[in-house]
Amino acid sequence: MLSRTAAELYWLSRFIERAENIARMLDVAWNLSLIPFAVDARDEISAPLIITGGLELYREKYGEIQVNQVMHFFTLDESNPGSIFHCLRSARENAHAVRGKITAEMWESINSTWLELRDIRELGLDGYGATSFFDWVKNRSHLFRGATYGTVMRSDAFRFLRLGTFIERADNTARILDVKHQNSLAGDTAVDFYRWHALLRSVGAYEAYREIYSETINAERVAELLILRPEVPRSLHSCMQMLCELLPAIEGQAGLQSKRLAAVQFARLQYGDLQHIVEIGLHEYLTDFLRRVNELADTIREEYLEVV
Repeated sequence: MLSRTAAELYWLSRFIERAENIARMLDVAWNLSLIPFAVDARDEISAPLIITGGLELYREKYGEIQVNQVMHFFTLDESNPGSIFHCLRSARENAHAVRGKITAEMWESINSTWLELRDIRELGLDGYGATSFFDWVKNRSHLFRGATYGTVMRSDAFRFLRLGTFIERADNTARILDVKHQNSLAGDTAVDFYRWHALLRSVGAYEAYREIYSETINAERVAELLILRPEVPRSLHSCMQMLCELLPAIEGQAGLQSKRLAAVQFARLQYGDLQHIVEIGLHEYLTDFLRRVNELADTIREEYLEVV
C-alpha cells in the first residue's frame, strides 16, 4: 500500500475518533457545570481545554473562560484545529482522497455526517441543543465504525484504519484520566465522587465499573479499570493489545521499531498492577504512558506513513 494512502486512512479514523472523544468530554463538562453545588463549574468547563492542550489558543481568541464560548470553540469553530467541526471536515477530506480503498457504506456515512454538520452549524449549537449535538456526534462515529467493521475487507486498509482509532483512543483515555485525577480533591469527597462518576460516563465505562466492582466509585478503582482491565474497550490495556495485534499483521517487513515499542508498552500493562501505579504516582505513570504512545505514533508515521 502507498504511504500516502495509508496515512489518509490512518488520519481518517483518528479524526473520527477524536471528534467522538471531544463530544464525550464536552458532554460531561457541560452537565457538571450545571451542578454548582457539587463541583466548581469553572474547573469543569476548563478541563477539555487542558486535556486537549487548547487553552492557549482559546485565550488568544476568546480571553476569559466562559461556558458558551468554550462550547463553541470545541464544537463549531472551524478555526480551532481541535474542534468537532474541523475533525469531521478533515475526516471527510481524507475519506474523499481514498474513495477506492473504503466501501460505499463508509463513504455515505461520513459524507452524510458532513452534510448534516453544515446544516447544524447554520442552526447553531443553541438552536440544535448541546446534549443533542453530543449524542449526534457519538452516534455518527458509531455508525462509521460499524460500517467500517461490517463492510471493509480485512486488508492493510482495515488495519491502518484501526491503528488510527486505537492510537487516538489510548491518548485520549490517558489525558482525561490524568486531568481528572489532578482536579480531584484529597479523599473520597462528594466532589470527587461526581468527578469520577463523570469520567466513567465520558468513556462509556460506568456500567463496566458497576459490574466489576461492587464498592463505591473511587479514584484507585477507576484508574485500575481504565488502565489495566482488558475487558474495557477504552482502557489503555485494551488499546495497546489491539495495536500489538494490528501492527504485525501489516504486510511487508517495515515497522520493526513500531512493533517493538507497542509490545514493550503492552507488556508493561499486561503484567502491571495497581500497587505499582500507586507507588509511582498516577500522574507520573500517565505522563510516561503519553510519552510512550506519542513516540509510538511518531514511529508509525516514520515507518509507514511518510513517502520514502
